[in-house]
Amino acid sequence: MKIGYSFWGFLGSGITDTPDGGRSHRRPLIDAIQAAGHQVVFLQPDRDLAEAGDRIAAPYRFDSGLPDVDVLFTEWRWPIPGRNTTACGAQGHTCDLHRQAELLGHYTDGLGLPTIIWDKDRQLPAGDPLRRRSGVVVCDAAVSPSPGARSLLFPLDDALLHAADPVALAAQARPFPLSYIGNQYDRDEAFHRYFAPAAARLPHWVAGKWHDTRRWPHVTFVGRVPFREVSRMYGESLATVLLLPDRYAAVGQMTQRIFEALLAGCLPLAPATIAHTERFVPDELIVNDGAEVVTAVQRLWSIAATTEHANLIAACLAKLEMFRLSHQLQTLQEILAELAPLRPQTIGARR
Repeated sequence: MKIGYSFWGFLGSGITDTPDGGRSHRRPLIDAIQAAGHQVVFLQPDRDLAEAGDRIAAPYRFDSGLPDVDVLFTEWRWPIPGRNTTACGAQGHTCDLHRQAELLGHYTDGLGLPTIIWDKDRQLPAGDPLRRRSGVVVCDAAVSPSPGARSLLFPLDDALLHAADPVALAAQARPFPLSYIGNQYDRDEAFHRYFAPAAARLPHWVAGKWHDTRRWPHVTFVGRVPFREVSRMYGESLATVLLLPDRYAAVGQMTQRIFEALLAGCLPLAPATIAHTERFVPDELIVNDGAEVVTAVQRLWSIAATTEHANLIAACLAKLEMFRLSHQLQTLQEILAELAPLRPQTIGARR
């Protein structure tokens, strides 16, 4: 099938001053889709080239028009006041939302084309008519997806999981007991409950865009870091805390941070308030508050570089099986097979 794919982000490392969690998993997913025999054409601008000056080699194709496709697949965009809700050409404007509306209007509404909406940020309203529309499949990156939606988790490249060596990761020097990489968005309360109290007692750092840090004058914020630095920074850290917005935690939507950290040997502590926590980490890494974060990190420090440490990393890596790219590709293949009979015959006839 020919898939028109809409995303607002990067295939490569991109630029530092922008949020895009998809950088760790988008390109492997696209590569796997194309390796499975499908064609993919990207329908949003090539931000790698336009903003990062990074010319991504073939087999990737971008099209700013409305090419013939069999399925529209969009990473859902939502209104962000002052950014994509302003007039085209206004200072600071991004046209991701306008372009998505154009694509939905042409393909989904105009042609009745099968459409996959990957609501990666849980921003598609529960009552949106798209959720009830025939030929539209909504996917959540959650263990417990929204009613009527399908579970499509953030994919982890199988090769990276196979290559992870718990013994070698445990042997690495880790000068920082505690770290966090991620942006502030809707994480204030989780940060205040779990990370900030621990930061008062442990050497640490926090990387990412945190625009208002007045509640935590004792926390060391280092600002945004280039994507290529993420693995190195996790590789110098013993543990991190999986901080999620409430709308993620309630349905067990784990971000890519869990495998970014673990592939570098940084052990993830998971708040007990996250639904399905036991599926993400071993019981001994589940915490209820900042005091338990301190206790857990101190224990990890006491076993660092030992066989017990390596075994714990191995147990965590085993929990990543659910994110395997091959599993997520199978889910996507099943969805595409269900949608294939719904393609308007006129699409094929135009070729």
